[in-house]
Amino acid sequence: MDDAARIPRIIELLTQAKAVAKEYRELTGRPLGITGEVGEYEAVRLLPDLELADVREAGFDALRRKGKKVTRLQVKARCYAKGHKEDGQRLGSLDLDKEWDGVLMVLLDPDFEAREIWEADREPVEKALTAPGSVARNKRGALSVSKVRSIGRLVWKRS
Repeated sequence: MDDAARIPRIIELLTQAKAVAKEYRELTGRPLGITGEVGEYEAVRLLPDLELADVREAGFDALRRKGKKVTRLQVKARCYAKGHKEDGQRLGSLDLDKEWDGVLMVLLDPDFEAREIWEADREPVEKALTAPGSVARNKRGALSVSKVRSIGRLVWKRS
Protein backbone atom coordinates (compact mmCIF):
# COMPACT_ATOMS: atom_id res chain seq x y z
CA MET A 1 0.00 0.00 0.00
CA ASP A 2 1.49 3.36 -1.01
CA ASP A 3 1.59 6.44 1.25
CA ALA A 4 -1.41 8.12 -0.41
CA ALA A 5 -3.55 5.05 0.23
CA ARG A 6 -2.37 4.64 3.83
CA ILE A 7 -3.05 8.20 5.00
CA PRO A 8 -6.87 7.91 5.27
CA ARG A 9 -6.51 4.66 7.22
CA ILE A 10 -3.91 6.21 9.54
CA ILE A 11 -6.26 9.15 10.19
CA GLU A 12 -9.07 6.71 10.98
CA LEU A 13 -6.90 4.67 13.37
CA LEU A 14 -5.57 7.72 15.18
CA THR A 15 -9.09 9.07 15.59
CA GLN A 16 -10.08 5.76 17.22
CA ALA A 17 -6.93 5.72 19.38
CA LYS A 18 -7.59 9.28 20.58
CA ALA A 19 -11.13 8.33 21.62
CA VAL A 20 -9.89 5.24 23.48
CA ALA A 21 -7.11 7.21 25.23
CA LYS A 22 -9.55 9.92 26.29
CA GLU A 23 -12.03 7.39 27.72
CA TYR A 24 -9.21 5.47 29.44
CA ARG A 25 -8.01 8.69 31.13
CA GLU A 26 -11.58 9.53 32.20
CA LEU A 27 -12.07 6.05 33.71
CA THR A 28 -8.67 5.61 35.35
CA GLY A 29 -7.20 9.09 35.72
CA ARG A 30 -4.09 7.78 33.97
CA PRO A 31 -2.76 8.45 30.47
CA LEU A 32 -2.75 5.61 27.97
CA GLY A 33 0.64 6.52 26.51
CA ILE A 34 -0.13 7.49 22.92
CA THR A 35 0.75 11.16 23.25
CA GLY A 36 4.14 10.85 21.53
CA GLU A 37 2.78 9.03 18.49
CA VAL A 38 -0.15 11.43 18.18
CA GLY A 39 2.20 14.41 18.53
CA GLU A 40 4.49 13.17 15.77
CA TYR A 41 1.60 12.56 13.42
CA GLU A 42 -0.03 15.92 14.20
CA ALA A 43 3.23 17.77 13.54
CA VAL A 44 3.67 16.10 10.17
CA ARG A 45 -0.01 16.54 9.28
CA LEU A 46 -0.14 20.23 10.21
CA LEU A 47 3.29 21.40 9.03
CA PRO A 48 3.38 20.68 5.29
CA ASP A 49 7.17 20.78 5.00
CA LEU A 50 7.69 17.85 7.40
CA GLU A 51 7.88 14.11 6.91
CA LEU A 52 8.21 11.35 9.47
CA ALA A 53 11.69 9.90 9.86
CA ASP A 54 12.18 6.14 9.70
CA VAL A 55 10.84 4.32 12.74
CA ARG A 56 13.27 4.29 15.68
CA GLU A 57 15.67 6.72 14.02
CA ALA A 58 18.20 7.60 16.72
CA GLY A 59 17.78 11.19 17.83
CA PHE A 60 15.00 12.57 15.63
CA ASP A 61 11.42 11.87 14.60
CA ALA A 62 10.79 14.14 11.61
CA LEU A 63 12.65 15.69 8.69
CA ARG A 64 12.26 19.01 6.92
CA ARG A 65 13.73 19.12 3.43
CA LYS A 66 14.34 22.46 1.72
CA GLY A 67 16.39 21.98 -1.40
CA LYS A 68 19.49 20.06 -0.35
CA LYS A 69 19.18 21.10 3.30
CA VAL A 70 17.69 18.52 5.67
CA THR A 71 16.71 19.51 9.23
CA ARG A 72 16.32 16.68 11.77
CA LEU A 73 13.72 17.38 14.44
CA GLN A 74 12.79 15.69 17.68
CA VAL A 75 9.04 15.84 18.33
CA LYS A 76 7.88 16.12 21.93
CA ALA A 77 4.21 16.24 22.83
CA ARG A 78 2.16 17.04 25.94
CA CYS A 79 -1.55 16.42 26.37
CA TYR A 80 -3.36 18.39 29.03
CA ALA A 81 -6.47 17.30 30.86
CA LYS A 82 -8.96 20.02 31.69
CA GLY A 83 -7.82 22.26 34.54
CA HIS A 84 -4.13 21.27 34.48
CA LYS A 85 -1.45 23.94 34.21
CA GLU A 86 0.97 23.45 31.36
CA ASP A 87 3.92 25.78 31.85
CA GLY A 88 5.49 23.85 34.74
CA GLN A 89 5.15 20.52 32.94
CA ARG A 90 8.22 18.95 31.39
CA LEU A 91 8.79 17.33 28.03
CA GLY A 92 10.44 13.97 27.51
CA SER A 93 14.21 13.65 27.44
CA LEU A 94 16.31 15.39 24.83
CA ASP A 95 19.55 13.49 24.27
CA LEU A 96 22.45 15.81 23.46
CA ASP A 97 24.58 12.85 22.37
CA LYS A 98 22.29 12.18 19.39
CA GLU A 99 22.28 14.05 16.10
CA TRP A 100 19.33 16.44 15.73
CA ASP A 101 18.88 20.06 14.72
CA GLY A 102 15.84 21.20 16.65
CA VAL A 103 12.78 20.33 18.69
CA LEU A 104 9.09 20.56 17.88
CA MET A 105 6.81 20.81 20.92
CA VAL A 106 3.24 19.75 20.14
CA LEU A 107 0.67 20.80 22.75
CA LEU A 108 -2.51 18.73 22.65
CA ASP A 109 -5.90 19.45 24.20
CA PRO A 110 -7.79 16.86 26.33
CA ASP A 111 -9.16 15.31 23.12
CA PHE A 112 -5.62 14.79 21.77
CA GLU A 113 -6.11 17.48 19.13
CA ALA A 114 -3.19 19.84 18.44
CA ARG A 115 -3.51 23.35 19.90
CA GLU A 116 -0.03 24.73 19.26
CA ILE A 117 3.28 23.67 17.79
CA TRP A 118 6.51 25.38 18.87
CA GLU A 119 9.95 24.97 17.34
CA ALA A 120 13.29 25.55 19.05
CA ASP A 121 16.71 25.25 17.42
CA ARG A 122 19.35 22.99 18.93
CA GLU A 123 21.72 25.73 20.14
CA PRO A 124 19.29 27.43 22.57
CA VAL A 125 17.94 24.03 23.64
CA GLU A 126 21.44 22.79 24.39
CA LYS A 127 22.26 26.00 26.26
CA ALA A 128 19.09 25.63 28.36
CA LEU A 129 19.78 21.95 29.09
CA THR A 130 23.33 22.60 30.25
CA ALA A 131 22.60 25.71 32.32
CA PRO A 132 23.46 25.12 35.98
CA GLY A 133 20.76 24.49 38.52
CA SER A 134 18.16 21.88 37.59
CA VAL A 135 18.64 18.12 37.92
CA ALA A 136 15.67 17.54 35.58
CA ARG A 137 17.32 19.68 32.92
CA ASN A 138 20.93 18.67 33.40
CA LYS A 139 20.70 14.93 34.06
CA ARG A 140 17.45 13.93 32.41
CA GLY A 141 17.50 16.39 29.51
CA ALA A 142 13.97 17.58 30.28
CA LEU A 143 12.84 21.12 29.49
CA SER A 144 9.64 22.71 30.72
CA VAL A 145 6.90 23.80 28.35
CA SER A 146 7.48 27.42 29.40
CA LYS A 147 11.21 27.15 28.64
CA VAL A 148 10.57 25.85 25.12
CA ARG A 149 8.14 28.72 24.62
CA SER A 150 10.76 31.22 25.77
CA ILE A 151 13.56 29.91 23.51
CA GLY A 152 11.43 28.76 20.59
CA ARG A 153 8.93 30.19 18.15
CA LEU A 154 5.29 29.41 17.53
CA VAL A 155 5.02 27.69 14.13
CA TRP A 156 1.36 26.64 14.19
CA LYS A 157 -1.71 27.54 16.26
CA ARG A 158 -5.26 26.27 16.03
CA SER A 159 -7.60 29.12 15.19
